[in-house]
Amino acid sequence: MQVERVAVVGAGAVGCYFGGMLARAGTPVTLIGRAHHVDAINREGLFIERSDFQAHIKVQADTRVEAVRDATVVLLCVKTVDTETAATSVATNLGGDALLVSFQNGVDNAERIQRATGINAIPAVVYVAAAMTSPGRVKHNGRGDIVIEQVPRLECLFRGAGIPCRITDNIAAELWTKLVMNCAYNAVSALTRSHYLAITENPLTRTVMKELIREVVAVASASGISIASPDELFEAALKLGGAMATATSSTEQDIARGRQTEIDSLNGYVARRGEELGIPAPINTTLHALVKLLESIQ
Repeated sequence: MQVERVAVVGAGAVGCYFGGMLARAGTPVTLIGRAHHVDAINREGLFIERSDFQAHIKVQADTRVEAVRDATVVLLCVKTVDTETAATSVATNLGGDALLVSFQNGVDNAERIQRATGINAIPAVVYVAAAMTSPGRVKHNGRGDIVIEQVPRLECLFRGAGIPCRITDNIAAELWTKLVMNCAYNAVSALTRSHYLAITENPLTRTVMKELIREVVAVASASGISIASPDELFEAALKLGGAMATATSSTEQDIARGRQTEIDSLNGYVARRGEELGIPAPINTTLHALVKLLESIQ
């Protein structure tokens, strides 16, 4: 059986969490990220804090994208605004048999990677609540599972590390389902600085979530993507909020750090796609506009 060597490009909270879990299971992993995280990881190891364990994990870290050269699997975890730039840098250093996997939010990253590089990246749907609490330290707040198409190498890799991995024959529907969840929580969490449970418990924001989800499902349907009904997805969103009760969204974390968010690929994507297809999406349009305003005044 092939021993995979994994490189994580964009080693923030998501990349560090999954890279750390793979390294903890014995997979050779290189985390590629910002210098302050890389320095801390190389000095002390990556610290993962979960409810069931806290540990420093020995893992390589580098600031250079050239460090992907020996990898057989590359997890692309950069923000969606950096998809083309990062993918192009990876492509010049990627081995011939290496797999490039998009561990990103949004529904169109694989297509964007293919257009930019010619590489047929593998899209994955990632559900995890995690945050970098300080350099080289990641805190897990909920879930930690992925959905992928049937690729035996990846299935073996993730399941061998104890990472829950569900196989699907309709990744497009899974990506849109995740988009529903991101649209329901990310902007509201960022604008109100709220945890997920508080959003679900407030009757006013619950109503916003419900109507927002109807918009996303309508845009998905007009795009030829069949997903669950709005009512079913609303219930799933409430369940997700309970499972990730203390989490804040990645958009909220970006705003708190003064960074550009991924809102253009979330509520903004739904708003743009809806306009193209003649499907009104006023709630998504409004939330997108408000987050963009918040970005501009940081």
